Formats: sequence, structure tokens, C-alpha cells
Amino acid sequence: MWCDTPYASWHPEGEETAVGEVLQRLNEWPTRHAVITGGEPMIMPEIVPLCDALKSRNFHVTIETAATHFFPTGADLASLSPKLSNSTPMQRDGGRFAATHEKNRLNIPVIQKFIDESPDFQIKFVVCEKSDVQEIKVILEQLNGWSPSDVLLMPEGIEQLALDERSAWLGETCIREGFRFCPRLHIALFGNRRGT
Repeated sequence: MWCDTPYASWHPEGEETAVGEVLQRLNEWPTRHAVITGGEPMIMPEIVPLCDALKSRNFHVTIETAATHFFPTGADLASLSPKLSNSTPMQRDGGRFAATHEKNRLNIPVIQKFIDESPDFQIKFVVCEKSDVQEIKVILEQLNGWSPSDVLLMPEGIEQLALDERSAWLGETCIREGFRFCPRLHIALFGNRRGT
């Protein structure tokens, strides 16, 4: 589902909000790039005011989203991460969330809307098995306005050994298909630690 009407704009003279807290924290870091990620940032009530505030401070804004909901945010880069069937939580809590997840994990019209309306976009898939590549191709066949260089493949995993194993054949797939390879650099540098 998408909405063509953004939330109200953020105003610097406004009352303290989560947006103000984020901006205050950003003062601690010497950067002009902000990546808004989640959970799912497109369901957060202050996503549009946050993007407005960041853009007014000359940040380059990337939104990392599963692309199941759309709002025009003014972000510079939409990093779309559609969920593959490998993300369905079959084992979690006896599989009680699996049917809902499977029903809602893909929204092709919303992915297309991001492609059509974003100044720049990339489509990133998290890959577990070689068979995931065929599922990716089926998704891409339903979309227009992309090229192979817009597609990134990232190996799934939180341990370096598993990442190395997947990266070997995934890199070959990227070369063959013209996709880009996306490493999990934070795991290589810091391990699977919160805050990296």
C-alpha cells in the first residue's frame, strides 16, 4: 500500500520529538550521510519529518526498506530489500508468523513505485541458497526500469565462515548476471555485534 500524501513537514521550532533526538545524536558524528534503516523505517510515523529535517541540513539520505509501504520522503537513495521466501520464519514460535509474513513480504507495485519515483535506487537481495537466484529473477521480471547494475546480492549469515562459503558462488553469480556483490563488511570487521 502507498500514500501519495506525506506526513506534515518537520519544523525546527517544533516541540521535541524523536526527530529532534536523532538530529542531536548526529551532531556527535562528522558525516553528511544518513542511512535510515530498521526494522522497517517506512512504517515509522516520523519518517517523512526525519527525512525533511536531514535534507534541510544537507545530508545525503538513504532509506533501507523492504519496500512494502511507500511514502514520498525526498530520500536521495532508496535501498530496496525485498524479502525472499528464505526470510519466512517457519521455525520461529512454531511457525505462527509464517503465513502472515509470506502474505506481506512482497509488494511488487510498491517496489515499482520506489523505482519510478526515487532519484536513485538499488535492489538488494539477501541470498541463502543458489536456488534463491531463480526467485530473484522471477521478482525482477515483474519490474520495469532497472538494469542489472541496480541489483545487489548479499550473502546471508552472521558468521564469517558461512559468509565466505556463500560469497564464493554468489560472486560468480554476480559476474555472470551483471549484478553487484554486496559484502557484509561489518561482520568481517567487527563480528556479529550490536551497534556495528
